[in-house]
Amino acid sequence: AISAGEKGGQWQLALGLLSEMPEQRLVPDAISCNAAISACEKGGQWEFALDLLGQMPLMGVWPNKITYSAAISACEKGGQWQMALTILSLMPAAGVAPNEISCSASISACEKAGQWQMALAMLRLMPGMKLLPNEISYNAAISASEKAGRWPFALSLLGEMAVARVDRSIVSFSAGISSCQKDWQWTLVCCCCCCSCFCCSCFCCYCCLLLLLWLILLLL
Repeated sequence: AISAGEKGGQWQLALGLLSEMPEQRLVPDAISCNAAISACEKGGQWEFALDLLGQMPLMGVWPNKITYSAAISACEKGGQWQMALTILSLMPAAGVAPNEISCSASISACEKAGQWQMALAMLRLMPGMKLLPNEISYNAAISASEKAGRWPFALSLLGEMAVARVDRSIVSFSAGISSCQKDWQWTLVCCCCCCSCFCCSCFCCYCCLLLLLWLILLLL
């Protein structure tokens, strides 16, 4: 039932059912708590997600990787990048090793808050934690660079993905292209469009048409 509330984003229902479990002589476990935290995350209720995270040890339930990842994602959606990084930093002390999901969520939290330097720093810390940055990690870092107008960093990361053999999606190229647009780096935009042919020919056509439209507008 709690999982149903999670999938539907019914965070109040999920928390209510969790609180009623002892009355029904049912003992909350990691699965039920994780579902409730995920429901709070989907409902944009980061405060309740963190409150439940803190209460879990009192219930005799110990948070796991899924728990922490859901809590960090809740902070990400709530724009709480500092809290997201704090939770990530507390994981090793709790005996839980950060994984790609929790790190990617932390990078996304920094990206959404405009903290591009922290996003890049987090990306660079992943190998030291024996974690390989994935598409989500890179895309969040590229997007953070794009929003900050740091196109050299965005394009560098885009190239780094190819070297690391990390799949580059439309999202990856879109962020790279957008970073060049803001600084009028038309040549680089064209290069990104050409490179994106290897990922999606339709997307390449769209980018080229968009570039043509901008050039026409510049001449008006």
